[in-house]
Amino acid sequence: MNDDTPDPPLGFRYAEQYTPPDPERVSDVAITTHEHVFEVDPRLMERWVLQQEFPNWDSLRIMNSRGDHLEWMHRHFATRVVTGSALLDEINDETPDSQDRLGGEG
Repeated sequence: MNDDTPDPPLGFRYAEQYTPPDPERVSDVAITTHEHVFEVDPRLMERWVLQQEFPNWDSLRIMNSRGDHLEWMHRHFATRVVTGSALLDEINDETPDSQDRLGGEG
């Protein structure tokens, strides 16, 4: 043996890669595992969608690339950013009976 052994040692350990941290409940339907990773409680979706196992590094890679992906989409497809509330205001202003359809007063 030599003294060049990395600390921790390199290698793939299934349990380490596929066991996320213990989930914390955020709401009745949402949990968080890794910091800033919020997801629908998988137990609520099991009946409808086959749940896939993701290695921890892939969950973190996807989460960390969201900002880059959103920036790329804005550069290529958007001329401005519009909030959901601005869209609803625009719809309400254009359609007199929209208040009834959206359940608002009017």
